[in-house]
Amino acid sequence: MKNRCPWVSLENPIMLDYHDKEWGVPVHDDRKMFEFLVLEGAQAGLSWSTILNKREKYRRAFASFDPKKIAAFDGRTVRKLLADPGIVRNRRKVESAVSNASAFLEVQSEFGSFDSYIWSFVDGEPIQNRWKSLSQIPVTSPEARKMSAALVKRGFKFVGPTICYSHMQAVGMVNDHLVDCFRYSEVNK
Repeated sequence: MKNRCPWVSLENPIMLDYHDKEWGVPVHDDRKMFEFLVLEGAQAGLSWSTILNKREKYRRAFASFDPKKIAAFDGRTVRKLLADPGIVRNRRKVESAVSNASAFLEVQSEFGSFDSYIWSFVDGEPIQNRWKSLSQIPVTSPEARKMSAALVKRGFKFVGPTICYSHMQAVGMVNDHLVDCFRYSEVNK
């Protein structure tokens, strides 16, 4: 049996698949980056497994996370989303996804890609941590705090330091697999 990070539930195939194939793998695709920004914002105050279980419904509801389409969502579309039981129906979170899409497009326009901008917070290279226990993994970092402040200044919402750190973990800007997890060395390559 493979050794995994202890936060993974072997009874939840979606969470297991996420841990084994996605979490911590460096992402350099802008649409995927935007997907994680929306999902991390939606997760605030909830469990990540709740969001992963709704992920396909989010993809459908949020135009496959196409920021151009989402930035064009109007009040009618937002009301329709708020009636969709497949997603988290929190007005502030839904509205932030729409406004974040506009801010995301502005970053793309200024920097050529969101990827080049966001990876600058770690100098373009993943931070390779060497945690031995879950209790060592922080909920934020200096890089996440800097990223949060910069994103807020650009008009992003639901991008506090903890959400930014979770985003960094999800998109591989930081490797927080425990050193005895089989994914640690795979992601570290």
